[in-house]
Amino acid sequence: MASAPQPTLPLFYKDLMPLNSRDHSDYRSKTMDKADWLIGQHAIPLTVDEFAQAQRDYPIIFSSGPNPLPLALMGLNEGVNTFVNDEGKITDPVYVPAYVRRYPYLLAKLNNDSEELSLCFDPTCEAIGEFDEGDRLFDDEKKPSEATQNILAFCQRFEEAGVRTKTFVEELQKHELLMDGEIAITSPENPDKPFIYRGFQMINQDKLRELRGDTLRGWNQNGLIALIYAHMMSLDLMRNIFGRQVGQGKGPKPQEQFSEGDGTAGSFDPVN
Repeated sequence: MASAPQPTLPLFYKDLMPLNSRDHSDYRSKTMDKADWLIGQHAIPLTVDEFAQAQRDYPIIFSSGPNPLPLALMGLNEGVNTFVNDEGKITDPVYVPAYVRRYPYLLAKLNNDSEELSLCFDPTCEAIGEFDEGDRLFDDEKKPSEATQNILAFCQRFEEAGVRTKTFVEELQKHELLMDGEIAITSPENPDKPFIYRGFQMINQDKLRELRGDTLRGWNQNGLIALIYAHMMSLDLMRNIFGRQVGQGKGPKPQEQFSEGDGTAGSFDPVN
């Protein structure tokens, strides 16, 4: 069984393999009571279709760099997820991003000369394999089962949401609405030494106020303005995440500087 060609694997995925009836006719997909792939993952990709639900539980930010990506923050430091314990179990009744629910499946191009996408999966994931229990992925005639068709439909909807997300971000960049973010968070134990969270992008509210009426009317009609406000309102949850980290013994300490590995999702700097 040959793996699909992949120069760089996306977050969570350790390998990719095309799902096919020849090699996987006896495979089943089973429900997991934990998500090992979420352990220590502090920033999860998010689509615009999820902003309304996600903003209730997580700060929504944009990654730094020339190709920003909306992210749901589950922790403020690399390697810290305040909603998932060491066993991979989600500890709170929160919205689970579609990117998490899609795993271990993924639509990918098997041929660089074609735009056709094929359903692939990560063979290292324990949720799929030759099990005695679980949903069969192919029926007796080696045709995709109802479970596989549902998986495929979910992945297709995710790809479509990804296109809408890309369009949204491009619109923000067109109007130069994204700026380097910075949020001060004060700890009750050290009220005179706030921590500054940096290394991400957010909406520039000054430039938002400068937009002309016709642009704002268009955005109000197509829903973009609602997405912008969902992002801005969610930033207040930075303090909640900070509090969760402190409560779990994972918060930053005074006089200590925290930085992300690649700087794409934020860093803590103490202000003395």
